[in-house]
Amino acid sequence: MSAQSSAIVPRRHLLSAVPAGLGWGVLGVAAFSFTVPLTRVAVADLSPLFIGAGRAVVAATLAAVALTVTRQALPRGSQWLRLAVVAGGVVAGFPLLTTYALTEVPASHGAVVIALLPAATAVLAVLRTGERPVRAFWVLSACGAAAAVGFAVAQGGGISGVHRADLLLFAAVLVCAMGYAEGGLLTRELGSWQTISWALVVAAPVMATLTAVSVVRQPPSAPPAAWACFAYLACVSMYLGFFAWYRGLAIGPMAQVSQVQLVQPVLTISWAALLLGEQITLLTAAGGFAVIVLAGAATSSRGRRGPARPS
Repeated sequence: MSAQSSAIVPRRHLLSAVPAGLGWGVLGVAAFSFTVPLTRVAVADLSPLFIGAGRAVVAATLAAVALTVTRQALPRGSQWLRLAVVAGGVVAGFPLLTTYALTEVPASHGAVVIALLPAATAVLAVLRTGERPVRAFWVLSACGAAAAVGFAVAQGGGISGVHRADLLLFAAVLVCAMGYAEGGLLTRELGSWQTISWALVVAAPVMATLTAVSVVRQPPSAPPAAWACFAYLACVSMYLGFFAWYRGLAIGPMAQVSQVQLVQPVLTISWAALLLGEQITLLTAAGGFAVIVLAGAATSSRGRRGPARPS
């Protein structure tokens, strides 16, 4: 009887963990989906450097308070270097690169290119963990990247017309994927909210310096709507959203939860239309659909080749 019970309990626990992980993942994605359109609103009145760096300073302040109040243990050894990778990707790289890009292209355009992020994260996670995915994974990932590049080329009217913003967006996807992949692994050691909190603290000196430079160059002055967008970017997009996202990845299954991010470009394009009044062209809709489908197929096809390990 006890043997039977020991076999049943873990199974029930696993089944109950799946919807919990997905629920947290959906909450995180919903929080992140407002980032691009709200950044587009904010850059109309605030400098890109102030938005990209200043939001990290506000979030780092919240993180430092949370870490101090809860008396979290300091990371150890190589964890600091890995936190620097997370900080470089999700705290510094992605916010700064996307903010500058969104001064030149609509939010819906940015959302299509950023739709590459799930597949890019999966590729870097594979490389980081040494997994051996099936060949279809690499083929579909390459097709997804080609679809995103093709969209950027078509939207720009040819190779020569590709926006500088597209290069910034592709770079943002790459560094953010690095931060997501490393952050997902660190979450298993440090915890979900602790990982993003320590990453913010690690990046704080650099981001504070950049914020000071931006204030000297262009003292921030904006209407309440722009400041409200900045507050959301700092408190939710830069911090609280990661509580839910990394929590969902930690509960897992990570491969299943990570696919929830494929909904984010759809939500972002919808918010761009509703909040900013952007016209969603047929090319934007088709490009977004192609990238999302290919990224989803690539992530779903991820798996190991070769014989399974004995239990």
